[in-house]
Amino acid sequence: MIVVKLGGRVQSSPELAPALAVWWRSMPGSFVLVHGGGDEVSALQRQLGREPSFENGRRITSDEDVELVRMALSGSSNKRLVAELVAAGIPAVGISGEDSGMIEAELIDLELYGRAGKPVEIHTRLIETLISSGFLPVISPVGRDIRSMSGAALNINGDDAAGAIAAAMHAELWMISDVAGVLDAERQVIESLDNAETANLVTSGIVNSGMHAKLDAGFSALENGAAAVRIAGLEAITKQDPRHGTLLKTSMS
Repeated sequence: MIVVKLGGRVQSSPELAPALAVWWRSMPGSFVLVHGGGDEVSALQRQLGREPSFENGRRITSDEDVELVRMALSGSSNKRLVAELVAAGIPAVGISGEDSGMIEAELIDLELYGRAGKPVEIHTRLIETLISSGFLPVISPVGRDIRSMSGAALNINGDDAAGAIAAAMHAELWMISDVAGVLDAERQVIESLDNAETANLVTSGIVNSGMHAKLDAGFSALENGAAAVRIAGLEAITKQDPRHGTLLKTSMS
């Protein structure tokens, strides 16, 4: 099983749905999708006169912004992607981490990040039920606040959500974005990275905050049970090449 995290910009590629359809037809039930949509959230914020703000590559989410995240991610982004996949012949079903309490989360730091959360427990039953029934789950990374009596939502970084799901399912994690992988100082793709090598890249400033957050999510997934983690561009899907991009590895591997 492979958990595929799709970055927001990758979702707009006309190559995506046809390539996923080829993959699904050849290996139905072999992957699930978790999608982003940060640009759409930012656009909605600006339409309402709010300027997006980030810290360490993570979106600062006010109480009011949580509803915008729900609208943009679980609403328009999710359903647009599902519609494209269905049109390509995939029996896709759009759900969010709130459905059946799939992603239980807690606040990272209320003062620093607002209503942004991190997954603390993943319930995979809904995902497994859909897969066993022949459907492709397409998951929006909005989670349920375990500290809230009313089940309030938290904005979950898509990479964190996908990593936690991959770890819970002991699946591979493919983090697909608009870059071909982790790049070195010469802008060449690094074939593999461990924690120590990543720390050097961060210290030297070669890895920026957005990629740093992605790497943190990837190594956390590995440490918690994911079978493998790869950061790659869309070619990993369009060319069905599992060697594309950067493979993360533990220091012992």
